[in-house]
Amino acid sequence: MVVSANRLELLQIADAVAREKSIDREIVLAAMADAIQKAARSRYGTESNIKADINPKTGEMKLQRLLEVVEHAEDYSREIPLLLARDRNPDAQIGDFIADPLPPMDFGRIAAQSAKQVIVQKVREAERDRQFDEYKDRIGEIINGTVKRVEYGNVIVDLGRGEGIIRRDEMIPREAMRPGDRVRAFVYDVRREQRGPQIFLSRTHPQFMVKLFTMEVPEIYDGIIEIRSVARDPGSRAKIAVISNDSSIDPVGACVGMRGSRVQAVVGELQGEKIDIIPWSNDPANFIVNALQPAEVAKVVLDEDAERIEVVVPDEQLSLAIGRRGQNVRLASQLTGWDIDILTEAEESERRQKEFNERTKLFMDALDVDEMVGQVLASEGFAQVEELAYVEPSEISSIDGFDDETAVEIQTRARDYLEKLEAEMDAKRKELGVEDELYKIEGLTAVMLVALGQDGIKTIEDFAGCAADDLVGWTEKKNGETKRFEGLFQKFDVSRTDAEAMIVQARLSAGWITEEDLAREAAALAAESSDEADEAGEAEEA
Repeated sequence: MVVSANRLELLQIADAVAREKSIDREIVLAAMADAIQKAARSRYGTESNIKADINPKTGEMKLQRLLEVVEHAEDYSREIPLLLARDRNPDAQIGDFIADPLPPMDFGRIAAQSAKQVIVQKVREAERDRQFDEYKDRIGEIINGTVKRVEYGNVIVDLGRGEGIIRRDEMIPREAMRPGDRVRAFVYDVRREQRGPQIFLSRTHPQFMVKLFTMEVPEIYDGIIEIRSVARDPGSRAKIAVISNDSSIDPVGACVGMRGSRVQAVVGELQGEKIDIIPWSNDPANFIVNALQPAEVAKVVLDEDAERIEVVVPDEQLSLAIGRRGQNVRLASQLTGWDIDILTEAEESERRQKEFNERTKLFMDALDVDEMVGQVLASEGFAQVEELAYVEPSEISSIDGFDDETAVEIQTRARDYLEKLEAEMDAKRKELGVEDELYKIEGLTAVMLVALGQDGIKTIEDFAGCAADDLVGWTEKKNGETKRFEGLFQKFDVSRTDAEAMIVQARLSAGWITEEDLAREAAALAAESSDEADEAGEAEEA
């Protein structure tokens, strides 16, 4: 025998370690074999290629030195000449290995300690792999555990067959945990790290609330009710948007439960966090009005391009709509994905009066008319001189106190003003060095070209390199807050679609793309849309 333990004891040890660490018996036996190989090398030479095999049924152990067959051997501890190898095996070829049996050996104290370290290391690695494989598939689930210890505000949780960590920022504020406490948390990440798999848990993650409602509300578990979005201020307040796929079931009522039993179970788990359950709607205006509950909304104005909405509330409802430290409007914004500006009726009236005065002054200066005419035009909904210049004359002559002759005169003055402005801007455009070729792009005006020139965009190639965001602006969302970045054409009435069309024209003119490229792209998009429609139809039939 190679070791003092008999065969039966060896297998019993492997079985015990495998059960204790919840890993395969074969992994333990392989670790033992590696340990024996390492110990044998210390005896027979570290340069030797030694292999140990343990029979998983009998426990019998074989120790061999492997010698590679070469034409002419240089290192006889690892190689064997071809002629000598064929004395042992007539079929031996260069590159084959000849097994040279080694006699049994007894482990010394140092060799035994080294073997033990190898076994411990291999078993630990196998245990870490098992933990990672087990928990990586549980990301997105709620898991139960026991608080093991608290370190610098981070809670280490014993999960039975592994350890998880709830970092301080993933804990509900003012929530105190002590060793031995039972805890439920959401698994949001599992990472393989040098010190072993790290299982990250959270009690503040929005999906933690979703999973809790799924456990408490059978209709959500069955898919009859869907939670479309969640916004949380952990430990304080939350809003969830729900919709029912069955018109006979009230999604809000189902989530609240009889006398609030279902929602109270979730509130209790979340340390008293108040939860507003909102009916989800396809109509952004209705959805946002619902999301601002309990405040009442008088009027909304949407800007779909910027995903921004202006909400007007009665003066006495302002504090309720904004909420304590802006909490209500912030959660509503997170829930809906829209930026929400809240105004009182008085503020909105003041702002409208200011806009009215600005438009009146614009018409007075541009058209050389008195204040009364400017006010009439502004009150009729005209906002720009361009609208007056190119609208149907009948729309002006139909205004009370105006006739056809007045309409013609107003339009003539408007066009004269625009021509003068265009000439001034064109001169400025030339000073900036903006090429005449940019005028070929439909929709670009001298004022726009000046804005481009001031930003260093002076040629067709420069403009072709722009993105739509550069022209009309874009929004970025970070930490629940939305930041708006202005584009070069922010002051002009240019939509994202118009901007994209202008850029395509520039790229065609610059030779970056061809009409054939556009046709192929359009055909590909059409085919993709057709495939999606077919899949949707098949799903409905199923």
